[in-house]
Amino acid sequence: MLTATYAGDRTIAIAEATEEPPAPGQVRLQVAYVGLCGTDLHILHGNMDARVRTPLVFGHEMSGTIDAIGDGVEGWHEGQQVTVMPLAWDGTCPACLAGNEHICQNLDFIGIDSPGALQATWNVPAEVLVPLPDDMALDAAALVEPVAVAVHDVRRAEIRGGERAVVIGGGPIGVLIATVARAFGAEVAVVELDATRRAQVAALGFEALDPREVDQVGWVEEWTDGAGADVVFEVSGAAQAVLGATALAKVRGTLVVVAIHPTPREIDLQRVFWRELRILGARVYERTDFERAVELIADGTIPTDVLITKIVPLAETGAAFEDLEAGRAMKVLVDVQAGQEASA
Repeated sequence: MLTATYAGDRTIAIAEATEEPPAPGQVRLQVAYVGLCGTDLHILHGNMDARVRTPLVFGHEMSGTIDAIGDGVEGWHEGQQVTVMPLAWDGTCPACLAGNEHICQNLDFIGIDSPGALQATWNVPAEVLVPLPDDMALDAAALVEPVAVAVHDVRRAEIRGGERAVVIGGGPIGVLIATVARAFGAEVAVVELDATRRAQVAALGFEALDPREVDQVGWVEEWTDGAGADVVFEVSGAAQAVLGATALAKVRGTLVVVAIHPTPREIDLQRVFWRELRILGARVYERTDFERAVELIADGTIPTDVLITKIVPLAETGAAFEDLEAGRAMKVLVDVQAGQEASA
């Protein structure tokens, strides 16, 4: 079977691998679609070389069906549609013992710390499976993982109906956070530099701001009758955005740090002190976030048709990353089964 691997030195390799039967406690999945994301770009850029072992079959946003079931696995059946919550924790560290298993101090993020989904069949522990409705389109289902990220971010913010939120960054996760926050009852504005993304954001019914053309602090103050935003989500990963984010929040407002920052960033702590702001990190997700994400896709809340820019065969994974880097795509899915026949 064909796989897509990160080979180091900003290189994606399409390689052959042998299909293996599932071990006890595992299931073997036939992978349908895999979404490419910002974390995958960090891997490709070498920002995570100290963590990953190459060659790495990566990819963690996926959908597929159960192909085979290992000994001792119950409650699942072959042909069932599923996705994967790609987290494996040890259950013994202080974080796990405190009930925060999803941010285990020895977390195995599957697809980063261990092999991921960019392969025709994929063996995973049964406990990471999340069921999908039988009638859910598998391309749309590949967005469950990033939607779960957004659900977790919004839940961390404790958004309530009628509150106003600013999302800094109108990429896929930013749009999903805006969409989920709106589903939770908030009014949302999105700050984004790229004109194409701003147009997409506006078409989805959100206020879309270009901070180079609009005084974002003044705009938010006017929007909130002088108060400031209840919640600010920093999703862009840009140093200047982090520095300016605290200026957008109200007294005792909340700043949620969502983006992965490869280096430390400056932040306006005077503003944090003066307005008694709350700063929260939001990393990965919990099972309840996945379950809610499945519901939001199933009921049409998530505009999957808008978010999925293109679908490419596995052999074009490298070119798909070029599109993401150049800003030519919102979300690219890899059709993992396309072209597998040629390698059989």
